Amino acid sequence: MSLCYLSLGSNQRSPERQIRQAIESIKKLPSTSITKVSRLCWNKAWGLEVQQDFCNVIIEIKTLLSPLLLLDLCQKIEKKQGRVRKKHWGPRTLDIDIILYGNKTIKTKRLTVPHPCILIRDFVLNPLLEINPGIQLPD
Repeated sequence: MSLCYLSLGSNQRSPERQIRQAIESIKKLPSTSITKVSRLCWNKAWGLEVQQDFCNVIIEIKTLLSPLLLLDLCQKIEKKQGRVRKKHWGPRTLDIDIILYGNKTIKTKRLTVPHPCILIRDFVLNPLLEINPGIQLPD
């Protein structure tokens, strides 16, 4: 099993509810279990800053799913919860990012792991350190 970290964020249609629903959907993924969940945190939007605040959480999972299958299933959850991809960094009902996938480095058109913005996004880094204070992060 691979130890992975996912970042979930929402700023539309009851963000806390969106996050909780997504966690329930992730619990149902095949060959996957949630092992830790950070506290919910609220923060200002990143990138496109003129929009509602975001609710974010980091979850730790163990999975046998391949990185791309995990990505596909996470995007299916996003779509089920009303995610429409209109504007980069724009408002969204749900965003699920694969932050770390074991110790793998992946660079494809669809997926980059470790996530390139781990160290510059407090809403990712702080909850990640909350659930795993001794985590070894990429350079």
